[in-house]
Amino acid sequence: MKKIYWSLIILVFGLISCEREDNSNVSLEGVWHAELEMSPDVLPFGLELIQSGEKWSAVLINAEERLEIEGIHVSADSVWIPLGIFDSDIKAKITESGDLEGSYMRNYASDYKMSFYATKGATQRFTTSAKPNLDFSGRWKTVFQDDNGKTYDAIAILEQKGDQLTGTFLTALGDYRYLEGNVSGSTFYLSAFDGSHAFFFQGDVLDDGSLQGRFRSGPRYKETFIAVRDEEFELPDAGSLTYLKEGYETLDFTFPDTDGKMVSIQDEQFKDKVILVQLFGTWCPNCMDETKYLAPWYEQNKDRGIEIIGLAFESKPDFDYASKRVINAAERLGANHTFLIAGVSNKEKASEALPALNSVVAFPTLIYIDHQGKVRHIHTGFNGPGTGGLYDRWIEEHESLVNGLLGEG
Repeated sequence: MKKIYWSLIILVFGLISCEREDNSNVSLEGVWHAELEMSPDVLPFGLELIQSGEKWSAVLINAEERLEIEGIHVSADSVWIPLGIFDSDIKAKITESGDLEGSYMRNYASDYKMSFYATKGATQRFTTSAKPNLDFSGRWKTVFQDDNGKTYDAIAILEQKGDQLTGTFLTALGDYRYLEGNVSGSTFYLSAFDGSHAFFFQGDVLDDGSLQGRFRSGPRYKETFIAVRDEEFELPDAGSLTYLKEGYETLDFTFPDTDGKMVSIQDEQFKDKVILVQLFGTWCPNCMDETKYLAPWYEQNKDRGIEIIGLAFESKPDFDYASKRVINAAERLGANHTFLIAGVSNKEKASEALPALNSVVAFPTLIYIDHQGKVRHIHTGFNGPGTGGLYDRWIEEHESLVNGLLGEG
């Protein structure tokens, strides 16, 4: 019996070894067509795996955006992709046919998981069955509605070349970043996956020329939308949504830094400085877009008498967890300004932490404070690089505002 038992063990391990040896011959380096299962929909995105010596990295591809990710783990039969700044992972097996098959999950969220598949080779993002019979390029006034009937306005900014479609949806609280997709007949499909958020859009043209569609975010969240062409429609002023309550002129807070040391905006290091207070979270792609801009900008301008304080509202009410996430994000983004752990990623809790504000309605929110400690401007949300000209406009407004405050000193 013992001889039979050990013979079976040797046979099993031999089969496993053969399987791993066969799969280890698969060439992983290159561009892959990846998909997340959002039953009944499928969200496609581009994935590139890059090998340099024994080290592996990856790139998430959405339209012109390339999100670089380091620290990829590759073994004989599997690939593990820790998704950069975000506390999320893709874990996949290498199949006998040379494909990747596994799952994507947010580690900090319960039951947030989607099946992941990838095949080698750069292919069209969405499969189409008909030539486009409409050019969706332009600016569309859009109204989204959730399952509870709550609505909000947005602007769709789209550009079509043949059956290729790119663009984004801009809301008062931020944008849906770089979207990429295709047009089939009178229907468009758009998607984006940035490691944190998984977005899928489908829109159809109605007889009157308007659009009717649906939006999915992650495995469960759903909305519908309608849209009409409108080149003049504007969203509410981002400087009007968040403001100080009556009787307040300043912002006062004390929170721990990533080492646990309590830091106050009243501390000597901030005295007589122009201060930017950023409300953000490492789970928030729009926040990371804003930080990507602010990090090098701070290095170029800090000697002019400027300080930035990032108030992090993280996914878990655990200081060690939040501190590690913020340190990781700051290192990856090259951000050397002050970061404080302010609370959890909940707008109501964030509003309680900053009682001078009418409310916290969006992450990110950027608060501009003059030399005397008075709040002069609050910008809610962020027009990221995926919004094109609107991003450029924000940079101009930001520079003008800071230069004005510095000039007062």
